[in-house]
Amino acid sequence: MLEPKTYDYPGPRIDERAVAVRGGLGPSPAGKFHQRTRLPPGAQTVRFEKLSFGLIRVDGVTYHQDIVIDRGEIRLRKKKPSKRFRGGYGHTPLSIEEKIPWKCRRLVIGTGAEGALPIMPEVRREADRRGVELVALRTLPAVKLLEKSGADVNAVLHITC
Repeated sequence: MLEPKTYDYPGPRIDERAVAVRGGLGPSPAGKFHQRTRLPPGAQTVRFEKLSFGLIRVDGVTYHQDIVIDRGEIRLRKKKPSKRFRGGYGHTPLSIEEKIPWKCRRLVIGTGAEGALPIMPEVRREADRRGVELVALRTLPAVKLLEKSGADVNAVLHITC
């Protein structure tokens, strides 16, 4: 059986217990973090530490589902509003019905390891209307772009297909 590819990002490792104390976070019974995390005051960008199929570690916290980065705040993507469009795409798309982090100059959408996350045309039109540059890439290149970006960039990252 093949091992999943894992990409480790440079930088010091953070003990998740320290993050839990500092940020008021705690693991669920499954060991997954499900609460929002904020950047420390003065920090400008998030730090990506690990990315593999179905897992992303950002600022010492491991997530096992899609995430949204909104002005340095990290939260889980709530895709339930988009599920009704699934039949037309074969996959739950990113739709205008979701809480998309529009308060930025650039919105980076990581479409997954194979680029399978569909983006509905209404999302692209709304980005144009708001004057937000929308960049859609597979998740690994999207993360690399985010590492080079400043605080005025938000993201929606799909971490599986």
